[in-house]
Amino acid sequence: MKRLVIVESPTKARTIKRFLPADYQVEASMGHVRDLPSSAAEIPDKYKGSEWARLGVNVDAGFEPLYVVSPKKKAVVKNLQSALAQAGEVYIATDEDREGESIGWHLVEVLNPRVPVKRMVFHEITERAILEALSNTRDIDAHLVEAQETRRVLDRLVGYAISPLLWRKIAPKLSAGRVQSVAVRLLVMRERERMSFVPAAYWDLSARLAKGGAGTSGRFEAALTHVGGRRVAGGRDYDAATGRLKAELRRGDDVIELAEADARRLAAAAERAAWKVLGLEEREQTRAPAAPFTTSTLQQEASRKLGLAARDTMRVAQSLYENGYITYMRTDSTNLSEEALAATRAAIEARYGPDYLGGARKHKGAARNAQEAHEAIRPAGTEMRTADEHALKGLEAAVYDLVWKRTVASQMADARLKFVTARIGATPDGEPELSFRASGRTVLFPGFFRAYVEGSDDPDAALDDRDQPLPPLTQGDSLDCAGVTAAGHETKPPARYTDASLVKLLETEGIGRPSTYASIIDTIQARGYARKQGQQLVPTFTAFATNNLLERQFRQLVDTEFTARMERVLDDIAAGERASDTYLKDFYLGDNGIVRLVDDALGAIDARQISTVENAAWAPYVVRVGRYGPYVEGPLDGEVKTTSLPADLAPGDITKAELERYLVEANMGDVVVATEPASGQPVLLKRGPFGPYLQLGDAGPGGEKPKRVSLPPNVAPHDVGAELALELIALPARLGEHPDDGKVVEVGIGRYGPYVKHGGVYASIPKGEFLLDVTLARALELLAQKKRRGNAPLKELGPDPRTGEPIELYEGRFGPYVKRGSVNASLPRTLPLDVVTVEQASDLLDAREAAGGGKRQAKGRAAARGKTRPATKGATKGTARGKKGKAASKAGSARARGAKARAADAKPKATPEQLAAYLDELAPDDAAVLRLTLGAGAPALNVAEAAERLGIDEADALARNKRGLFKLRMSFGRDRTRGSGG
Repeated sequence: MKRLVIVESPTKARTIKRFLPADYQVEASMGHVRDLPSSAAEIPDKYKGSEWARLGVNVDAGFEPLYVVSPKKKAVVKNLQSALAQAGEVYIATDEDREGESIGWHLVEVLNPRVPVKRMVFHEITERAILEALSNTRDIDAHLVEAQETRRVLDRLVGYAISPLLWRKIAPKLSAGRVQSVAVRLLVMRERERMSFVPAAYWDLSARLAKGGAGTSGRFEAALTHVGGRRVAGGRDYDAATGRLKAELRRGDDVIELAEADARRLAAAAERAAWKVLGLEEREQTRAPAAPFTTSTLQQEASRKLGLAARDTMRVAQSLYENGYITYMRTDSTNLSEEALAATRAAIEARYGPDYLGGARKHKGAARNAQEAHEAIRPAGTEMRTADEHALKGLEAAVYDLVWKRTVASQMADARLKFVTARIGATPDGEPELSFRASGRTVLFPGFFRAYVEGSDDPDAALDDRDQPLPPLTQGDSLDCAGVTAAGHETKPPARYTDASLVKLLETEGIGRPSTYASIIDTIQARGYARKQGQQLVPTFTAFATNNLLERQFRQLVDTEFTARMERVLDDIAAGERASDTYLKDFYLGDNGIVRLVDDALGAIDARQISTVENAAWAPYVVRVGRYGPYVEGPLDGEVKTTSLPADLAPGDITKAELERYLVEANMGDVVVATEPASGQPVLLKRGPFGPYLQLGDAGPGGEKPKRVSLPPNVAPHDVGAELALELIALPARLGEHPDDGKVVEVGIGRYGPYVKHGGVYASIPKGEFLLDVTLARALELLAQKKRRGNAPLKELGPDPRTGEPIELYEGRFGPYVKRGSVNASLPRTLPLDVVTVEQASDLLDAREAAGGGKRQAKGRAAARGKTRPATKGATKGTARGKKGKAASKAGSARARGAKARAADAKPKATPEQLAAYLDELAPDDAAVLRLTLGAGAPALNVAEAAERLGIDEADALARNKRGLFKLRMSFGRDRTRGSGG
């Protein structure tokens, strides 16, 4: 009898299959096989007339979800049904959390097996764990399924009810989310703190001291703490809202503020003073190791130590789990099983000796509702191998190393440290007595520190680096002063959240679940509510406007405590302690439910008011958010003027002077910045719909268009002088000849920035490089890189584990992709290039092929369709019927063409201006071409001119223009049909 085991991914399937007998067939569902409908096209015909159909949730019948199998998953379902037909038993082996339980339930609902169904759960993919799971199966947990379903329904109710309000009142394509919107509010609140922050300047002193006769080992530094017995003010003593010393400190006489002049005078006097040790304080301290990783603490540590985004951490951890290297990576438990404790302690004793063994620690999770039945993230199995012993590479090795060290350290002995603090005095002539403080630290016993230097070339030296001792000092010792430095400081605004700090806050507040943190951070960036600036998450002006609307009309939905209570309700449902339908009814239809709030909001929202971002420091200017992005509004020459702002501006960093400059430059008339020597024509600095540009003279008598060149991204209008203007207006400039064919290599600037060109090949100049500094050698290097990306794979991943065909990684026009034979599959944005494995690539290609896509058309395919097939028996007999059929077909085709022509004539004709209103619905690349060819706010260009302006191939511009026009006309026709088009 065959047994069918169903998991989520092919990688997991391959790993599990190694541990099962031959009569077990393991198949992958590729995640969820069904979900709520994502578009009107997916709603079954029999429900389309229902008022609730758009939601995909029947609010009139206990909030029953309407589930559909998406078109992309039909091939997967068909494959599973085929496998099921040969099986006598089915094992659902999806992940052990709510999401995995839900996937398993949906599989059973869709496949409807006529054979026994068993649920097997495991938190690591090892032979022992898999065989134990086979022997200890259970039923699908209906409570877990209900909790996940309630969560999904809540997300749909919030998103579908409120997002349309954002489209109407702020801008299209925005969205609200049950957890997403709370995260956005947290970012906005922190940015508001930064906007209202007033910096304070303060000064202090540091002295370079030495104990006489101790040589270089006796040198140390000390910081000024008191002047004449009064404590010197530091950064934490100042009010962030006023920049002044805090009120309670101003009332007393215990704190002194040092001005620059005072600090410099005291520093000079202190260098001539006698220095003496006034007192010493010693104390010992023990430090206990941190608990093993949960999902959130792994994301935080990987962000801090590896610079990984939360989504990248989860992608790498998923790969490590599915390949059997670590335990399940979505958990909020810090618990270790008895087997894991024994294995970890054995590894510690073997590597470091019995002195490094601590008492067996049972770490309890700090997160609310931590599921102690689950385990923390740890190395899988009982051997505790290191990353090197597993031969892991790249990010997989780095993340595994974090997990290994954290797990081992959690069961090691405490570290013991000694801290020494010295009080040091100096009495300069004619000045008050100065008190300084110096601190040192010595590691008495490294304990768990020892695990964190594992892998160092010299572990003992690495441990020594943790020591920061003072030289041996005793009270009354005289000291030598090598110098005193006066330093000025300025208080800093509150730091923006990073992936790590936002995850920590979400967990502390009980918002979301460990499995959702990465997707929350990813979503708020994808929706345009935040962008990354280094490691910081910077909220956009659009985030401010959206948050304004939600705070004023849906306050409870962005309240952290309300959202945390909602999570606790979902935990109660998962535990079977609460029914979901009554909660959903109250949430959606109750007196303070979503329906009531939306109805109240429709007439109450002032679109202009909620789209306004104000800052007292900007007055009289304000920033508003419109359909096409942020813009500044303010007085200029006695009138109120506006101009658009770059989308990447940080609200908390922009100043009043910058806003004024944007406004002045946008509204200034043409400025003559130079005269072109050869023609005598003026070089004008102008501003168009795509920003500032230079123009040589005016239009000629025959209407010839003057030469125009956009300013490079790193050049502001006020930086353009005569010399730079003449160099830029001369672009494109000849750099030299290509050594391969003697053709000219040029440098120029287009819509997408600076480029170099050879023949029909364009290569972008990287950010940070100024186009006028690019040499022929650098241009040849950039062109060669472009050619390599187009023709050769970035990496050969190896043979496909299933088919044996080679799989290669390429860089394409629309991003990286993998290729196997004639099938291509794009690499997800969440999968870093240096992490992708041949197994993951195979999974992507299998999914692409199962969905019926990814195959490139052969060049001769169209011609092949037209080839005459060999004659068959009976062909002559059917000739008469064939002629009649052909004639009828031609007549039918003619009628169809006539009908299409009449329908086309009946369709509303759109002017370029009307089509331009829909440019925001296009992909940015297509929209850039259409703005030029439609003449949105400027004279229209032909496709060739647009290609030149944008610095792209003409064929590429033609394709974008054709594709974009089609979509614009569809959008225009759609709205005309609805009666809302203009």
